[in-house]
Formats: sequence, structure tokens, C-alpha cells
Amino acid sequence: MSIGELLAATVPMVRTLRLEYLETTPERAVLSLPDQEEYRNHVGGPHAGAMFTLGESASGAVVLAAFGDQLARAVPLPVTAEIAFRKIALGPVRATATLGRPVAEVVAELDAGKRPEFPVAVALQREDGAVTGEMTVVWTLRPNG
Repeated sequence: MSIGELLAATVPMVRTLRLEYLETTPERAVLSLPDQEEYRNHVGGPHAGAMFTLGESASGAVVLAAFGDQLARAVPLPVTAEIAFRKIALGPVRATATLGRPVAEVVAELDAGKRPEFPVAVALQREDGAVTGEMTVVWTLRPNG
């Protein structure tokens, strides 16, 4: 099962917004939010909440791709999230999430008994490539038990 299929099966909001997983690697994930009338705002673009969910979901996809092999001993959790809206988004929106620290460095902290934190940067873009928003989600790997 791919990460996109896994998240669509376990996270109802992913199904609700019909998020599309275009690329998922340990370094980056790319998701798309289709243009859907029921999720538009007062200016005809995707609602801010839908864009936030898209960005947070992209960040989660890269975290699962990078640290999925650690799930038996730690659970990934978002700690903080900030979003800045730069331009009006109309039509489909794409989110590209990039892991902000090397995987080995984060796993080494986990191995040392720490609860590592790491940022994931997300760019939100329209079809024409214009950046409509930027987001940073700080994640942690909380050791089990």
C-alpha cells in the first residue's frame, strides 16, 4: 500500500478533500487539492482550511516516507504549524513538502533517547506555478511507552 493509499484509508479528511498524492519520497512529498466548488471561499478559491489541510497532509506524507520504519518505536506528531497566504489561489493547488533535517540525524536523536523535532517546509502553488502560500510544520517523533 502506498503512503497516499494508507493516508486515504486512515485519515477521513484526506478522502473528504479528495487529496491526490503525486510524489512521496523521504525527502519530499507533492500533493494536489482539486478545484471543488464545495470547498471554495468568498473569492472563489480554495478555503484557507482546505489549503492548511493540504499543506499539513503533504508534510505528514514526507514524514511517513522518511520515518515509517520507526513506527514500531515512535509516533510522528505535529508540534506547531504556521501558514502564510501570499496570493489568491484559484483552481487546483499543489503542495510540495520538504523535510528540513537529514533522516539519519533525527533517527540518531531518537536512538539517544531524545524526542527529536524537525521542520517540514511546504510551498503551496497554483497551476501557473505562483506560490500562493508557505507553511512550516514542526514534527516530533514521540517514543512509544
